[in-house]
Amino acid sequence: MRAARIALAAGCLATSLSRAAFAQTTEPQARIEPGELPVAWITGGPNCLEAPDWQVHQYNASFYILRQSGCIHYEKPFLYLIFGKQRAMLIDTGAGASSAAAFTEQLMAKWLKLNQRASMPLLVVHSHAHGDHVAGDQAFAAMSGVTLVPADVAAEQKVFGIEKWPEQTGSVDLGDRVIDVIPIPGHQTAHVAYYDRATGILLTGDHLYPGRLYITDLPAYVASTHRLVEFTRARAVAHILGCHIEQSSTPYVDYPVGTKYQPHEHSLELGRSHLLELMAALDALMGVPARVALRDFTIVPRAAQGAARTPGQK
Repeated sequence: MRAARIALAAGCLATSLSRAAFAQTTEPQARIEPGELPVAWITGGPNCLEAPDWQVHQYNASFYILRQSGCIHYEKPFLYLIFGKQRAMLIDTGAGASSAAAFTEQLMAKWLKLNQRASMPLLVVHSHAHGDHVAGDQAFAAMSGVTLVPADVAAEQKVFGIEKWPEQTGSVDLGDRVIDVIPIPGHQTAHVAYYDRATGILLTGDHLYPGRLYITDLPAYVASTHRLVEFTRARAVAHILGCHIEQSSTPYVDYPVGTKYQPHEHSLELGRSHLLELMAALDALMGVPARVALRDFTIVPRAAQGAARTPGQK
């Protein structure tokens, strides 16, 4: 009976995706700033003596993507540095022995020199509170000109102006550059997504990326996914960028936990169609947790974990 129910729900997946796709409106929106993503990323190796601790990619002149090397930590997280006219914002601080503070300071110094600016304050925020996203917090807290926002619900509500969590969307203005902040608990309680209105990029942390989507609270995760779909219905989405790549370039095949070197990994970027696919697959579960392998990511329900994680836990 259970198998039949899942099969029936799966059979409706394509129809659900089609209907959801057509539901997106085409209301006028300001032109988004274009940018470029790399063909491939440095993952960590095969020779760690030659691999840099950090890779930085300029998407455009005010949006930078940082990736921590797998030689430093197998999670290889992506961090995002966005510049406004009045301040910059960094999302996440890395994993393990993270040198994100020193690297970000050097990167900002180069950007300020290039843009003939003497200084600029930095706002450091997080996608969520898991250890591979907050490891560099202490070093940032010791820096001058830096405001560090803890990865907890109360702090995020205060800074982003979110009175009703998680239903309400907040925002932060970097100076003629507004970033929308959408609460999306389910992977972790304090998880948020960031939408950059300037580029149309939606940053989804560990909620959606090419890899294993670990769910600790299925009802919250489903509701968060529906909120993201609704939020993006009338907004241009150039890319959906998460914080990891675990999927290989071969459909349905991912790299094992702990892999440092991924020579044939999936691209970082996903699109709104992947968000719709995720929503349809979650709805097909009908509230019953189950592992579901899809072409570009895998839904993985698991028991709730605290903010601190042991190696191998997500």
